[in-house]
Amino acid sequence: MRYVWATATHRGMVRDQNEDSVFPTSSGESTDEVLAIVADGMGGHVAGEVASRIAINAAASSDLDPPDRVAAGNRAIREEVSRDPALEGMGTTMTLLKVVDDTAVIAHIGDSRAYLLRENELRQVTEDHTVAAEYVAQGQLSPEEAASHPQRHMLLRTLGLTRFVNVDEVNIDLEPGDRLLLCSDGLTEMVRDEAIGKILADGTPDEVVWNLVETANDAGGVDNITVVVVEALE
Repeated sequence: MRYVWATATHRGMVRDQNEDSVFPTSSGESTDEVLAIVADGMGGHVAGEVASRIAINAAASSDLDPPDRVAAGNRAIREEVSRDPALEGMGTTMTLLKVVDDTAVIAHIGDSRAYLLRENELRQVTEDHTVAAEYVAQGQLSPEEAASHPQRHMLLRTLGLTRFVNVDEVNIDLEPGDRLLLCSDGLTEMVRDEAIGKILADGTPDEVVWNLVETANDAGGVDNITVVVVEALE
């Protein structure tokens, strides 16, 4: 299959700085491998941006399996903190997609998400590593209640805070017409899944990524917004 992708990132309408990072930084297409990454930094101002950038650079430049690429991002952050202890406490989410031989492998930690759109049906394929999501898994909250819960952004897993990390892996056999979306929570906080699915289904990947960003900003843009769309074509 042939793959076409597009990426977009924006600081939103409220934040002074964009602490998200994305790879690649431009659109493209390939009949071979595809690698795409979204990281949402935390730690305040420069530290959040530093963490997401360091992690993505390490993950993108390594020649490892997807979960090990994410772990490489964690090691790179810890090494930077050891050089500059003032950066202790910085961290980042990471959702990494690698497509090889018509199979998508997603490695994930945090609450940036991956979605699959197939035949106009949108499905979230990653699990949020948040307190609210854990309550849902335990049956203490409904997904609707979790969407507005005060601990919906409290991360249980992230890169940069510990020496070792537990990385989720998801494998998907792709079909022509599938679209994969990676995004930071700046999108999902502002735009419901139903609306995301409708936008994702309409237009080229380049059009879709900026339509998603604009929709999140129109809804308030309270956080940085980063999206990647990868489309599988025959």
